Amino acid sequence: MSARAASTRIGISATGAVLRGSLAQNRMRTLLAMFAIALGVALGYAVQLINQTAMNELGQGVHALSGDADLEVRGPRSGFDESLYPVLARMPGVAVASPVVEVEAKLAGRGEALRIVGLDAFRAGLIQPGLVGSTTERMDTLRPDALFLSTAAMRWLAAQPGDVVRVQVGLVDVPLRVAGQLGGAAAQHVGVMDIAGAQAAFGRLGRVTRIDLRLAPGVDVVAFADGLSKLLPPGVDAVKPETTLAASAGLTRSYRVNLNVLALVALFTGGLLVFSTQALSVVRRRAQFALLRVLGVTRGRLTWSIVAEGALIGAAGSAVGILGGFALASFAVRWLGADLGSGYFRGVVPSLTVDSLSVAIFFALGVAAALLGSIVPALETARASLAQALKAGDEERAFTRLRAPLPGLAAIALGGAATLLPPVAGLPLAGYCAIALLLVGTLMLLPRLAASALRLLPLPRAPAPALALAQLRGAPGQVTVSLAAIVASVSLMVSMAIMVASFRDSLDAWLLRILPADIYVRAAAGGETAFLAPDVQARITALPGVQRAEFMREQQLSLDPSRVRVVLQARAIDRANAARSLPLLGAPVDVAADAPPPVWVNEAAADLYHFSPGSVIALPLNGKALSFTVAGVWRDYGRPQGAIAMERARYVELTGDAEVTNAALWLADGADRAAVEASLRHDIPGGDRLELATPGEIRDLSLRIFDRTFAVTYALELAAVVIGLVGLSSSFGALVLARRREFGVLRHLGMTRGQVGTMLATEGLVVSGIGLVVGLVLGFVICLVLIHVVNRQSFHWGMELSLPWGSLAAFSAIVLALSTFTALASGRGAMTPDVVRAVKDDW
Repeated sequence: MSARAASTRIGISATGAVLRGSLAQNRMRTLLAMFAIALGVALGYAVQLINQTAMNELGQGVHALSGDADLEVRGPRSGFDESLYPVLARMPGVAVASPVVEVEAKLAGRGEALRIVGLDAFRAGLIQPGLVGSTTERMDTLRPDALFLSTAAMRWLAAQPGDVVRVQVGLVDVPLRVAGQLGGAAAQHVGVMDIAGAQAAFGRLGRVTRIDLRLAPGVDVVAFADGLSKLLPPGVDAVKPETTLAASAGLTRSYRVNLNVLALVALFTGGLLVFSTQALSVVRRRAQFALLRVLGVTRGRLTWSIVAEGALIGAAGSAVGILGGFALASFAVRWLGADLGSGYFRGVVPSLTVDSLSVAIFFALGVAAALLGSIVPALETARASLAQALKAGDEERAFTRLRAPLPGLAAIALGGAATLLPPVAGLPLAGYCAIALLLVGTLMLLPRLAASALRLLPLPRAPAPALALAQLRGAPGQVTVSLAAIVASVSLMVSMAIMVASFRDSLDAWLLRILPADIYVRAAAGGETAFLAPDVQARITALPGVQRAEFMREQQLSLDPSRVRVVLQARAIDRANAARSLPLLGAPVDVAADAPPPVWVNEAAADLYHFSPGSVIALPLNGKALSFTVAGVWRDYGRPQGAIAMERARYVELTGDAEVTNAALWLADGADRAAVEASLRHDIPGGDRLELATPGEIRDLSLRIFDRTFAVTYALELAAVVIGLVGLSSSFGALVLARRREFGVLRHLGMTRGQVGTMLATEGLVVSGIGLVVGLVLGFVICLVLIHVVNRQSFHWGMELSLPWGSLAAFSAIVLALSTFTALASGRGAMTPDVVRAVKDDW
């Protein structure tokens, strides 16, 4: 064996020994880094697993409801004329046409709705065989009161064949007999009945919701749909079933993507913890690595050895995180549901299914985060000068390369430019990139920021704090490593806290603005079958104590088949003073007498459909495309799919639909609210089914729903802060261990254990204080991106900036206290008698 080969073999063997020794000596910090990666992977995988499972269930539900249909002809939620069915059924190229009536039926005595589908069993058997009920009485499929429930609906309602399910139509209960169980749509809350019975029960005579088409073999589906669309009345579209699923998924996509991004924040912070752990570990072994280089280990091998160490941490953490993510997802689905408290995915009963691709992606993300955290320390070690690295006191030189300001400034500049870019496929991808660049750029500038801040601090008179500040001034690079994770977590937590507070305050102000009446009346909280008929409206208006009553009707129109239907509100609006009824943004447009009549659109509709004040738009009403003038844009936090408001009198004139869903009542002076509510309950036929609420009750309920929706957000951000504090603890623990000789000398010179503790506490307080200030400033900048870019492009909601001073002050105090305690606890080894013996290494 040649001398060079022998030297290389010895160097490789020594490398393995040093790395194994490092893992053994840094067990606790290695475990903390693994925990951080595991937590980030677990949160991200849990959110992805829940969202993916919910979407899979929705996809299966759409497939079960559409069966083998190639196309769906669908229109407004209220349906369209059924005379279109025979026309389509006779068209060349159509093998089977199946008419459908679909409603969200309000369950009597319950706040939920049940999706009920009315079908022609003979036609449906050729397209949707899974929706044909199984029963011993064959004629039940044709009886008007027979209802067949899916497996999930049977369990949900605790129903058995022969039981009666009551649904509310108007203010009257309609009994439906459970005749059997469905073979398809097992995981959906679905009921099926005869189409004629559904039309009669729900007031849909002569109307259908959609017509499912199965085309003859060889017919081009796309070409047929294009030709058919030209023959359909306005507001009725021919689309593939997949389009319906994509539209539903699009409504929730921004919410799901934002949750995934928030979950990955914890993983990013975990990667920073790996960086700080590896950086400080590599600094402590700087002389050992230089010796390995002398023994023949190449730069490349040394680099990959250190990177492999980080990869092992990432792989172990990812494996634990995948298992933890599945457990966390199971718990979240059980207690929060598939919507994670957001209100999406109602009626879905998810069953968690593991997808190997998702597992592989999140495992790879965990490993990648750890690898990225190891690359910078590895490269710096490989580039170090051997002669200098073998000398004591060279540790701080390892951080000098981190002090170049240009990369950080460039990243921040690019982040600022990214905020000006439009969304991509409806997602604020540029906004996410802007936040990442601002964060990374600030982290790159941390050495300069930390050094400047330490220079500005006055030197205390007490010896222990003075020594602490002198130590930090002499090692600003090591301070930066300790700061990285805490700055990232604090800034992200602060930005989310400000954004959520701004959103909550804006929502509160909006609720106060749109709830001017004394009592609000609703036919039902859930479902679309409950309504107030004209005679009921007249009775409500004539009640003693009621000075004025305004009524509103909500319908859903299809403006774009690739999107979810927009909400049409027919309500009392004084066109000369529309701001009295709607929270308008900007001055309203004066609509000329000879121009199309006015409508008002919310922010989401303006963004999604490019509506602007003064523009003329076409709305499909009653089978006709009618022109209207956009007279203004109003703020609306309840309808992210888009909403359009028009004068109710005009709506009734154009459609003949005089039914309403809501009423707002103003009471006369001196009227007793309790007496009016009692009259509504007892003097109105079916009044016991009405839902009554005051503005304060609606406001409190809305804010509780808001807080529940953002509970997951708080949890994800709290996890990032915990990882940041863990990173600070790990960094201080490593630094204290590396400074044992320094503490031993101080103890020899007469410094007491209490003074050493004061010194460590001062270091923790100063470092966390710098991190907190940087994090607060960066968090404020990021919150502006969240409010004006990410939130606007995701949900099309505008809001006013609101700073939660009390919460930020309390959060800052808690972080400072925990950081100081963490630094003190991490350095407890420096206050033991054993530290004195560490000085013998220098004798």
